Amino acid sequence: MPVAHKPKIMFQSDFDGTLTEGDVSFLILEKYAQGDWCAILREYQEGKISVGDFNYRAFALVKEDRETLVDFIRKNAIPKKGIYELINYCHQEDIRFSVVSNGLDFYIHTMLEEMGFKDIEINAARTLFTSNGLDARYYGPDGKMVENGFKESYTNHYKSQNYQVIYAGNGPSDFPPAKLCEYAFATDMLLDRFKQSNLPCYPFQDLHDIVSHLKALPR
Repeated sequence: MPVAHKPKIMFQSDFDGTLTEGDVSFLILEKYAQGDWCAILREYQEGKISVGDFNYRAFALVKEDRETLVDFIRKNAIPKKGIYELINYCHQEDIRFSVVSNGLDFYIHTMLEEMGFKDIEINAARTLFTSNGLDARYYGPDGKMVENGFKESYTNHYKSQNYQVIYAGNGPSDFPPAKLCEYAFATDMLLDRFKQSNLPCYPFQDLHDIVSHLKALPR
């Protein structure tokens, strides 16, 4: 008899508002941006600029050094309940866990390392600390710079490697990649988008909800 191969499963997760309470990038901008970052945010929300353009312009207004910002993140950013259980469950069940976020890599690394998760795959805006402010840019799986479609570029990459991708997110930018996946966990604005589109998803309040659903999913 042929040996049944276990399916390769990827858990692709957004970060801000999905694995955290609220948006960590907004905490940084509210505290440290030297200029009207909200005007740039409105341009993004109105569809006039890409998320890459928003982050590049908004974070250029932040002039603090890495040490100051890392200290601020450690004191102020709050992980969502159930994050330990979710990441540990994926590890136990041989589910590859990848954070793909429009946020900035340095604060995602800071938060996860503080919690003892040092080896998690993180794909987010690469951040350089410069005298002209933070330089935040996105690079796709092919190493080329991406202006639009950052998250779905990774979803398509994982699917091309024969992964069954499970998605978790909370915002409008999560809708295009989440639609590509076999299972999607949604909260906040992403949940609204799924409802408006009459597409199936699993709602969640905190990450314990996701773990409960994962345990019940057919393999």
